[in-house]
Amino acid sequence: MISVTLPDGSRRELDDGATAADLAASIGRRLAKAAVAAMVDGAPSDLSTRLPDGARVSVITEDSDAGRTVLRHSTAHVLAQAVVALWPGAHYAIGPAIADGFYYDFELPGGATFSDDDLARIEEKMRAIVAEDQPFERHEHSVDEGLALFSDQPFKREIIEGVSGAAPDAELSAEAAADVAPNVSSVSAYRNPRANDGAGFVDLCLGPHVPSTGHLGHFKLLRVAGAYWRGDERRPQLQRIYGTAWESDQALADHLHRLEEAERRDHRRIGAELDLFSFPTEIGSGLAVFHPKGATIRRLMEEYSRQRHIDGGYDFVYTPHITKSALFEESGHLDWFAEGMFPPMQLEDGQQYHLKPMNCPFHILVYRSRQRSYRELPMRLFEFGTVYRYEKSGVVHGLTRVRGMTQDDAHIFCTREQMAGELQSVLRFVLSVLRDFGLEDFFLELSTKPEGKAVGSDAEWQEATETLRSVAEDAGLRFVMDEGGGAFYGPKISVQARDAIGRNWQVSTIQLDFQLPQRFGMEYIGADNERHRPIMIHRALFGSVERFFAILLEHYAGALPTWLMPVQVVVLPVRDGHEGYAGHVVAALAAAGVRVDSDAADEPLNGRIRRWKLEKIPYILVVGDDDMAAGSVGVNARGGPRPDRGVPLDALVAAVAAEIEAKGSPERGGDSVPADTGG
Repeated sequence: MISVTLPDGSRRELDDGATAADLAASIGRRLAKAAVAAMVDGAPSDLSTRLPDGARVSVITEDSDAGRTVLRHSTAHVLAQAVVALWPGAHYAIGPAIADGFYYDFELPGGATFSDDDLARIEEKMRAIVAEDQPFERHEHSVDEGLALFSDQPFKREIIEGVSGAAPDAELSAEAAADVAPNVSSVSAYRNPRANDGAGFVDLCLGPHVPSTGHLGHFKLLRVAGAYWRGDERRPQLQRIYGTAWESDQALADHLHRLEEAERRDHRRIGAELDLFSFPTEIGSGLAVFHPKGATIRRLMEEYSRQRHIDGGYDFVYTPHITKSALFEESGHLDWFAEGMFPPMQLEDGQQYHLKPMNCPFHILVYRSRQRSYRELPMRLFEFGTVYRYEKSGVVHGLTRVRGMTQDDAHIFCTREQMAGELQSVLRFVLSVLRDFGLEDFFLELSTKPEGKAVGSDAEWQEATETLRSVAEDAGLRFVMDEGGGAFYGPKISVQARDAIGRNWQVSTIQLDFQLPQRFGMEYIGADNERHRPIMIHRALFGSVERFFAILLEHYAGALPTWLMPVQVVVLPVRDGHEGYAGHVVAALAAAGVRVDSDAADEPLNGRIRRWKLEKIPYILVVGDDDMAAGSVGVNARGGPRPDRGVPLDALVAAVAAEIEAKGSPERGGDSVPADTGG
């Protein structure tokens, strides 16, 4: 007999040779049916794994995050099997599970490409494979055996050769993390033998996988895209198929509905429809131009942020967009972040200059411009600083992934004794501002030291990480770990916000840095008259203005709160004779600080109302004979079930002004605009 420990600390005895599947069955039929894999002593494992005596074991079920990852990874294998069957000679590269789905990259014979019409045919073949209930069989191979097994698959061979041995390719190891572990002398592969002849598909993979293809089936292929092998334009361009997989038809249907809603809310589409911004090809990929309406929204965002920073005790600085290379050599960015920077410019004085990817070294120079005293700390520097990062063309995406962006960047220099209090204050400040923009549902992510890509001692990293952990725990929000996700100079807390349709967005980041103050020789004179090293806190609240702009557009589906709308009210006279009174209404609203427009009666009223509703204007006012006589307006509130007639103009102006002050909207404010109370 063997004994294993369950997550609740209880122990269960099983026969020698028992597997994780046997454990699930011994606990109950429902668990056995829902099980897709197991964690055995912290390692993800197949259900067929024999359990060692004394192991700590948890069963992974299909409706858990870990279980869905297994379902999606297994479905990606079935996708590759189907493509190879339909396109003999196809080369398959990597096929990982990703958030809410999976993808697989292929190189088709003769340079052929997939079309969206091919997806239905591939899905049909996948369902046939699922119906055969083919087992996923794991086999271990030496490196040489693995190379021979995949002799006709150049991408698999490149993975094996690149990550095995004493000096594995770190970048390739990360990309192929689901396929093979780095620095190993053996590789694993999964085979799906056919029932009739035992032959079948084989793929390089670490696993785990579901026991057989029959455990799959709730999936859909979504789209085809191009992708360079390893994200490098100099390498072959592959064909990528994206899909999604879930534990039930209902879960799949719910996700597909969310995708439809996400498409409706796509900020790129909304930006074009509302004439907010564009990406002219004459300028280049990932470089946005904001049009007047979009610029108004952006100005309002920035003005509010500026005022909050003034109230929060921040000092404003301005720094240039370019610098000599020596600055980023001193900071370490050229050692650790060079691939994210634009190439240097060689000037006639022989110096190399870089577009800045970060603002932090510039703010350090402001601090270092003269001797500092402990009495000046904490020093909080803030800038809307435009930075430039060389994002590969395949990852540039609307405003959420750009090459030129403006960060609402703050750097706080403080003593070690002030460090925890400043971090707590910064986190409260960040959450307060985000809530004012209508985001309410948050969790925190703590990113730790990226092994092999970090500077500083383990002790410094441990102190910084534990300080951030304490701050995160004290915030009272759920927080999760992101092992290895920190910057090269320090760990960070990321504020993740959930939007109106349940998607998580990383917005603000707070990083604790012991390293750059050392690299730049930063000092202050303490109360003891001795020199001390300050602590540095990096903080971006919006992340970038462009990205936060996109998040707000998608969160509100373009119907931004009234205070952020470029036009808050539009006034429509029913006919020409009402235009004088319409001008009076416009003047009254403008005097109260409302951004208001009017639309002359040179086309039918209903057509004008429809057009302005498409602009998502919070309030469309209609004025006619009765309104002229009574000093009232008809109010079409955005999202309202029906117009309100005869609303007194003074009451309307006061209500809209109050809604703007409260950062409300017609949808959130309820009956914020008074209805007619006359007899």
